[in-house]
Amino acid sequence: MAESPSTTVDVSYVADLARLRLSPEEIATFQKQLGDVLGYVDQLREVDVEHVSLLGEADLKNRLRLDELQPSLTPEQALANAPRQENNLFVVPKMVE
Repeated sequence: MAESPSTTVDVSYVADLARLRLSPEEIATFQKQLGDVLGYVDQLREVDVEHVSLLGEADLKNRLRLDELQPSLTPEQALANAPRQENNLFVVPKMVE
């Protein structure tokens, strides 16, 4: 696939941003691969999607369940396998100082 000016990607610049060292062969390979991907995206822009709903359907009603009280674990059941607990709470190691 031939590259158009809009699909040209400066692989060396992107590799430098990512702190990657690429050989000239890798740069050429990635240049072609990225150009092919961007060319494909250009093809997708030509597809007529005017009649397609963004959400896949026209009915935009909330489909949330009712907020009803359900049975749940007691604090004792929830903490039964906790390595450490105190005052009905899980005790975990400090992660940030």
